[in-house]
Amino acid sequence: MSPKVGVAPLRREQIVRATIRCLAREGYSGLTMKKVARLAGVSPGILHYYFVDKRAILVAALETVTADLDRRVAAAQARSGQDPRARLRALVHACLQSSVAAREVWIVFVEFWGEMMHDAGLRAINAGLYARMRRLIGMPVAQGIRAGRFRRVSPIEAAAVILGLLDGVSLQLTFDPQAFSVATAARFCEDALGRYLAR
Repeated sequence: MSPKVGVAPLRREQIVRATIRCLAREGYSGLTMKKVARLAGVSPGILHYYFVDKRAILVAALETVTADLDRRVAAAQARSGQDPRARLRALVHACLQSSVAAREVWIVFVEFWGEMMHDAGLRAINAGLYARMRRLIGMPVAQGIRAGRFRRVSPIEAAAVILGLLDGVSLQLTFDPQAFSVATAARFCEDALGRYLAR
């Protein structure tokens, strides 16, 4: 039976959010459709109407946490103005802060990456996601190069360096939030990027 018109997007969101909570608690190996249905407060039949299997629901969880992170970054950059350095600082702070304030984002990434290593379809999804992120991060880099604020580098290659730095430091904060503070991590990243992009 299909859900009522208007209910479908809310129900799907409810199921995906339950999946994210389940992944954060038990990982992909502990994720079952039955657990997700119970946590979402829906019947297994309703769950299967939206998602055919665990893989499909994992992809939806990845898309959702990515959109959540995109919104955090966009909001931080909107507050930062148009200066390319400020926009990169906002990106750094939003990503690092999410490691502590929204750990489930990075836990979903880790669980997805683990499954991706054995699934060509998931690897293709991840490759597309990373290509998009490199384009987005490359935009303020290109802006800074045009304005004479940064040295002449390939914006996409610079974006790959920035993304690698953010992934690594964000994961350390996710795994061990006591290792260093977000502020310390942000200073480290800003110093590294400042040296990398300096004219």
